[in-house]
Amino acid sequence: MPDLSAPVGTDPSRIACFFSTSGHSGVDRAARHLIPALARRGYQVDLLKVRRHGPHLPEIPAGVRVIDLGSRHTLACLPAVARYLRQARPAAMLSDKDRVNRVALFARAIARVPTRLTLRSGTTISIDLATRGALERWVQRMSMGRLYPFADQVIVASAGVADDMADYTGLARARIRVVPPPVVPERLLAAELPPPDHPWIGERDCPLILSAGELCSRKDFETLIRAFARLRAERPARLMILGRGGARERLLALARELGVAEDVALPGYVENPYAYMAHADLFAFTSRWEGLGFVLIEALAVGTPVVATDCPSGPSEILHGGRYGSLVPVGDDAALAAAMQATLDDPLPPSRLKEAARRYEIEASTDAYLDAMGLRPWA
Repeated sequence: MPDLSAPVGTDPSRIACFFSTSGHSGVDRAARHLIPALARRGYQVDLLKVRRHGPHLPEIPAGVRVIDLGSRHTLACLPAVARYLRQARPAAMLSDKDRVNRVALFARAIARVPTRLTLRSGTTISIDLATRGALERWVQRMSMGRLYPFADQVIVASAGVADDMADYTGLARARIRVVPPPVVPERLLAAELPPPDHPWIGERDCPLILSAGELCSRKDFETLIRAFARLRAERPARLMILGRGGARERLLALARELGVAEDVALPGYVENPYAYMAHADLFAFTSRWEGLGFVLIEALAVGTPVVATDCPSGPSEILHGGRYGSLVPVGDDAALAAAMQATLDDPLPPSRLKEAARRYEIEASTDAYLDAMGLRPWA
């Protein structure tokens, strides 16, 4: 069990969160939930931001202070982070992603403060780095294997990510802790969401298959469109993929090539995807790899049946090995089409699906984060 008292010489009610994100990633969504939740617990939360990077909070809650570190580049923020630590002396600092984590480690060493440091990594590192250059692979492996032991805690979103990190970097598995991220608010589990204004919503004789995420190769929406074309040859159906990204035109071209373009929609970024999820007949998750898979959890939270690729890492853990939804091999459009057909014919009840999402409820996750940081549930 962690020591639940703040380190001597620090502000016991202050937590620093140091992030540098795209603005629309899973880390962003988690931060937008976690930071206000920490403030609701009575902590003073300082969000340290690399200029022009996320996370972007829709509103600044009471007890939260946003601090611009003065640079657009993460590494250049090192002096500002060290200066902040010397002046504010937070009881704990949470950082996310390797480059940010390295800056956090060096800043604490320079500042010589007893602030507890919790480093987070959200992806299956060996696969994520497989297509990177040799130098970047070496830097991150050495960083995680040699530098992360100097942190007080290393946390990840799933056991698969933890095992992969230990195997790939040499960091002792015992130093890596699985902490469920804050994905869904309690109210979402009980909400009855109104249907979004889209002509495909609510058509009884034409089920809607939904997916969501950045339109990129990692999400493998190509396999989803191929699987949908197989399904569409057997029964009426429509496919909608929410999100934006560089693969949009390629995906639309594939839908035209397969003759299903009229039944495939890519509406782009949607502010409230929950409403679309709640009124879809099926949610399909087709990533090649993930750290966890937030959208899969969100679909379960609103009671929508799911099918997913059994990719590293996350879906098998979320779905308890297939108990809450079918798992299919990565890139196998025939298996995916069969799983979608079977799920549409015999979906699990919403109440059962929501069971799988409860572990990722915001307040439950906040408890786990505070415990990992060695802090009390309430300031």
